[in-house]
Amino acid sequence: MSTNLGSKDGVLIRIMKVSDYPELKNFMGKNFFNSEPLCASSGENVQRHHEEENDKYHISMIEQGTCLLALDETQPGRIVGFVLAGAQYPSDLEKHRKEAMEMEQNVWGRICVLLSKVEIDANVFERYKAAKALYSHITNVHTSMRGKGLGGRLAAALMEVGRQQGFPLMIAYCTSYYSARQKESLGMECVYSLAYADYKNDKGEVVFKPEAPHTHLRLMLIKL
Repeated sequence: MSTNLGSKDGVLIRIMKVSDYPELKNFMGKNFFNSEPLCASSGENVQRHHEEENDKYHISMIEQGTCLLALDETQPGRIVGFVLAGAQYPSDLEKHRKEAMEMEQNVWGRICVLLSKVEIDANVFERYKAAKALYSHITNVHTSMRGKGLGGRLAAALMEVGRQQGFPLMIAYCTSYYSARQKESLGMECVYSLAYADYKNDKGEVVFKPEAPHTHLRLMLIKL
């Protein structure tokens, strides 16, 4: 399979390489963590939370050939969007639950606890009798490129990568209203939804309070 997945309007999408990670991490620090609703509403430097573990996780996904970069062809090497994605298996549900429970309870740790709850409650592997799924972990587009369809291009390209690699499903946990709406426009279905106002800690306090319209976490799914 070619590493280049298509060029349009001066933006090339290609498969990510491990050597891209330092520049990607810099891009994430400037663009992702201050725009993702749960991170942005926390007031914390979320990129520094569990940083070493997250670096290893991200690189492990890149090594699978399932992560994508969108590059500005007029400024070679300039990242304008990306997707981190990788294989997920039924055994990962319990693995993620244990990891989340052992994490420090900063914002990233609380996000992981929430995602683990959604994984277990939705249990798409049992529901769809699937042995694996392509998990779209993070999708992000530079602010200057939003509203131009680049996020949709990245998601569509990832679906094609998933088909070529034999994944029966692609799933995404959308914390943002806009990301869920975008994936719905590409044929993904919301198979689980949780209102942030209903997700509370042991003291009965709402854990996450992102600004509207980000009111729900949605699990989006498409059969490949």
